[in-house]
Amino acid sequence: MTTPMLIAKNNETDSVMLPRMANRHGLIAGATGTGKTVTLQSLAEQFSRIGVPVFMADVKGDLSGMSQVGGGNAKVEARVQQLKLTDYTNKAYPVMFWDMFGEKGHPVRTTLSEMGPLLLARMLNLNEVQGGVLNAIFKIADDNGMLLLDLKDLRAMSQHCAENSATYQTQYGNISAASVGAIQRALLQIETEGGDVLFGEPALNLEDMMQTDAKGLGFINILAADKLLNSPRVYATLLLWLLSELFEKLPEVGDLEKPKLVFFFDEAHLLFNDAPAILMQKIEQVVRLVRSKGVGVYFVSQNPLDIPDVVLGQLGNRVQHALRAFTPRDQKAVQVAAQTFRANPTLDVAKVITELGVGEALVSFLDEKGAPTPVERTFICPPESRIGPATDTERQHAMAQSLVAGVYDKLVDRESAYEILKQRAAEVASEASTAKHAEETSDSGFDLGGILGGKTSRSDSVLESAAKSAARAIGSQLGRAIVRGVLGSILGGSSSKSRR
Repeated sequence: MTTPMLIAKNNETDSVMLPRMANRHGLIAGATGTGKTVTLQSLAEQFSRIGVPVFMADVKGDLSGMSQVGGGNAKVEARVQQLKLTDYTNKAYPVMFWDMFGEKGHPVRTTLSEMGPLLLARMLNLNEVQGGVLNAIFKIADDNGMLLLDLKDLRAMSQHCAENSATYQTQYGNISAASVGAIQRALLQIETEGGDVLFGEPALNLEDMMQTDAKGLGFINILAADKLLNSPRVYATLLLWLLSELFEKLPEVGDLEKPKLVFFFDEAHLLFNDAPAILMQKIEQVVRLVRSKGVGVYFVSQNPLDIPDVVLGQLGNRVQHALRAFTPRDQKAVQVAAQTFRANPTLDVAKVITELGVGEALVSFLDEKGAPTPVERTFICPPESRIGPATDTERQHAMAQSLVAGVYDKLVDRESAYEILKQRAAEVASEASTAKHAEETSDSGFDLGGILGGKTSRSDSVLESAAKSAARAIGSQLGRAIVRGVLGSILGGSSSKSRR
């Protein structure tokens, strides 16, 4: 049995998390400046220590210091003495840096085919009608074997569907020019925000994130999100896609002695803001069922009210930092947070939440039977690695020594929808040009038929009529075949065919 993880302490109680219950998900909440980031860092270290890989987004740039040895922090040393942590040692942890923009970590990419129309519609902020048209475009591409990798593929496919909407209307429904125009404008906005770099190949292999080092420590995957957070929808969609991919690709394993991966979702409110009902159902399904895949999901937010009740009810491990009760909504959040804990007769939870100092928290973890323990007022154990960012030199050194160094650095642009449509359009134009040239040559040349048969040069011979009829047939056939390619299923989010 894996040793329980010491997360927090007070004078009487050690608050430990059982590794076999860590896949029952959790919540880290609290106002700005109350110590959530340090708690996140400490939890990640605990998981890494027992060989569990971790994924987290670094929204402030502070978590990169986990790759460096801690020490020299007077507040940390004082807390170690206060909690009497006899086995505390300053050390670094194995870290793998990632960055959608490829600046502060290895590039993170996926393909449009892997993401699918539902999540993409969320990223593009499409309404229900526009989302339906986007789904039809994906289905047409799928049915006609057209591979969608990046944004230029989707632009070309959208334009083709709009131009041939009458052909597809009976089978796929109306594809209006207005909806296609809205999709194209949304794609342009995402590109302006830099979101186009998310789509392409080589696409991220999730197994690269689920690694341990030579000492058996789980790698801590840190996604640089300080720049990414300027595009909240892109940030939320990327993290939700990663979580969905874990759900779809990992096998069922039931309850293990420890999770296969722990996923921290910082700034969780961005995931749920204005999310349509169909997406909320997907999020609820993923959170509810990914537990059996050996994945624990921990939402990090300032306010428990940011998390919908259907999701909040599935978060068994709770760390609640201080909340401020300045507004009616804040006061409601305090009451909600207090009511979600298992009662402790010695604590007035609603009162204590507003009194907690920095690094203090109310904690409740699941016991061996899966029941929440009574809430305790505690101090979070300080992290052993550096609190604060790593330098650029330190980050680059860690990236150079990474297991995936050089794997994702070079963008690959293989033949896909854009290239195939462009080539077919060029072929049609070439055929038309050749036919026009032949007709002009015939009109201006020596007309043997006119001499022998008394006809003028503009009179159609039997042979000319047959040739023109064949040309029209060829043009029609090319029009019907213009979107044939090599794409597999996309509606289920599978990427196996898109990588062939």
